[in-house]
Amino acid sequence: MNESALLAILLSLASAAGYALAAVGQSRLAAEGGGGIGQLLTRPLWWWAVGLNAAGALMHVAALHYGPLTLVQPLGALTLVAALPLSAYYERRRVTRREWRGAAWTLAGLTGLIAVTGPASPGDALSLREALAIAAATALLLAFLVRAGAHSARGGGLGHATASGVASGVASALTQTVTASLARELPGGPLNWWQTALLAVLVATFAVGGLLLSQAAYRGGLAAPLAVVNLANPAAAAVIGVALLGESFHGGPLGWLVAAASAGLAARGVIMLTGATPADLPAPVPATLPTDLSAPEPAVRITA
Repeated sequence: MNESALLAILLSLASAAGYALAAVGQSRLAAEGGGGIGQLLTRPLWWWAVGLNAAGALMHVAALHYGPLTLVQPLGALTLVAALPLSAYYERRRVTRREWRGAAWTLAGLTGLIAVTGPASPGDALSLREALAIAAATALLLAFLVRAGAHSARGGGLGHATASGVASGVASALTQTVTASLARELPGGPLNWWQTALLAVLVATFAVGGLLLSQAAYRGGLAAPLAVVNLANPAAAAVIGVALLGESFHGGPLGWLVAAASAGLAARGVIMLTGATPADLPAPVPATLPTDLSAPEPAVRITA
């Protein structure tokens, strides 16, 4: 193994750890009821989560500089595997077998999806019209997912998680367009400064929106929403690539079959994680209370 591949592996693992720690921090904030944006901005843990997410993204980009996508992306999927024991540690419990099995199924499906998808060819990026159309369609989709989640007590977390992953995936696609424009490699030539600035604002909006949507998703737990976020992100990028950039799954019809089977595996994993209910720790008995609470207090008898 050469030094570049080793460095890519180390950076990918560090990125996964950063994302996992950020997700655990966000889930702790959700469990404590710090829901509003104003409240989040006053919580140091929120800023730690934001910093960890940013650090994870930077290390992921650096890993792609030193290693191929086929190596970096599957290692990035280890975020879910790292987050489970970290979350259990903070909750002072053990990771259940169902959670481990669900994580394994999800990881297998996600790895399969990544294996048959690939990046766009150099210079391929969305045009300004395509980018604006994608942004508008995504905004409508996010509004629908959030509204549907608000009316679903059970699936609200997964709806917000799907919206978070889609927003992050679209932000990545728009970032590619901004980068190609700045490098003067955009089809049709570079954009005007205000057009590039507009796309940069959209990138920031979807990136921040994805972070806030994931925060809302973690109110229903960590494992299942995190799995859905990790699945929806590359799925959204793949849809954009296939629909607008002329990409396709590797292997032709076999690649499409592998993608469908991988999606089924990942769905099974998410269902298992959704149904996983770790046993709560027994509450300690306060020392001031009697140990036997079953015996009633003697009744006061009034005699004439």
